[in-house]
Amino acid sequence: MKNQTLFFPNPVYVKETATIAGPKESEGPLKQYFHHCLNDDLLKQKSHEHAEIKMHIAALNHLLQRAKMKKEDINCCFSGDLLDEIISSNFSMREIDVPFFGLYNACATLGESYILASSLISTGLLDNAICSVSSHFATAERQYRYPLELGSQRTPLSQWTVTAAAATLLTREKSTIKITCGTVGKVTDYGVKDANDMGGVMAPAALSTLKAHLKATNTNTDDYDLILTGDLGFSGGKMLKKLAEKEGIMLEKNYLDCGMLVFNKEGQEVEQGGSGACCCGLVFNSYVYKKMLNGKYKKVLLMPTGALLSKTSSLQGESIPAICHAVCLETEY
Repeated sequence: MKNQTLFFPNPVYVKETATIAGPKESEGPLKQYFHHCLNDDLLKQKSHEHAEIKMHIAALNHLLQRAKMKKEDINCCFSGDLLDEIISSNFSMREIDVPFFGLYNACATLGESYILASSLISTGLLDNAICSVSSHFATAERQYRYPLELGSQRTPLSQWTVTAAAATLLTREKSTIKITCGTVGKVTDYGVKDANDMGGVMAPAALSTLKAHLKATNTNTDDYDLILTGDLGFSGGKMLKKLAEKEGIMLEKNYLDCGMLVFNKEGQEVEQGGSGACCCGLVFNSYVYKKMLNGKYKKVLLMPTGALLSKTSSLQGESIPAICHAVCLETEY
């Protein structure tokens, strides 16, 4: 490891992706890129938690179908979500029956899964692995803020948790897109206590990881076709750009945020945009992945961000720590 960054001795390839998008997400600007769109976020289940589990299972099965593989062919799954004790992932895996690492880094879990899976694949310990995440607006609101039944008013800084599931198959088998390195984030805490201001919580973590990655790789922001944060939203994205500028790092035309992309801010009334463990997974595994395949983006720095709070810590008056991991993906033709 060099300055928090793992350089994989052998490239790890993205063989296939799958996405399941909720109804609101399917009304947004990226609908054409999603693999499957839902009309009902309850999916005829008795609770939204059960619906999220069903959605996660569907994404995993859809990935296997797209990759033309059976679950017996998969060495391991690295999965996580936002629910207490990651029950969406745990309960999904009892149906999938594949060796399983359960992960939690809040909305940065996808980055964590990519780095861990790539480390084991690159060193030859695994031939392949699935990385998957899920989130659901109704389950996240119930857990972190207030149940929807209360009709609580949303604040201007709040974001809309993405209802979706995403799965990625990583392998040693050569393909178009490879993962070359990953920067492991550090926990940052700038004293923010507002559980609605996720962008303000996570922007400093994104800057910390970006600085570490650029130093370790001896690159600058212009070396990337796209620098993509996970779910800072509009306010958090603006904050990151201002914080980076103070450090002499310019984020201009090649910077985007998944939370800004997934919804139509004005038309869909989502305040500062999208968030959630699958915000990054839904956008990268569909829109960005396809743009890399067609050559628009040749080098992407994917930076999922996560706010590490719980309902317990919030009720006890704790500030909200955050983390960000970075993964470098490049096309290889």
